Amino acid sequence: MARKAPFPERDGWYTHYVSYGETDAMAVVYHAEYLHLFERSRSAFMRETGISYRVAEERGVMLPVREASCRYRTPIRYDERIHVRCGIAKWGRASVEFVYEIWNDDKTVLHATGMTGHACVNLEGKPVAIPDWLRELFQ
Repeated sequence: MARKAPFPERDGWYTHYVSYGETDAMAVVYHAEYLHLFERSRSAFMRETGISYRVAEERGVMLPVREASCRYRTPIRYDERIHVRCGIAKWGRASVEFVYEIWNDDKTVLHATGMTGHACVNLEGKPVAIPDWLRELFQ
């Protein structure tokens, strides 16, 4: 079995209270909502580094998701306070991979792990190299 890589040193945390609308008939967070939590934490992580998605797009760079995965470990329930950890695991020439962990309020229970892979494209949707200014923000 492959050994899991440590979480990236440069990370960010997003805190979230689960709303009723995010749960399913079993009163747990609906499986697709985890991708929304990843997106919210990724946006917060970018803002913490000094740039928002909107500003990156104004500079001509878009980062569409091309791959996503989630490993569900322990259910999350309505009104729980959770913390989503986000970091960058890998850079490609024209791509970036974010990784995530979702923890309970006191960070003793790992609810889920995941990743999203993103292409770097210009405003016309053509692949472009990750700009140095973007890479430098995260390092």
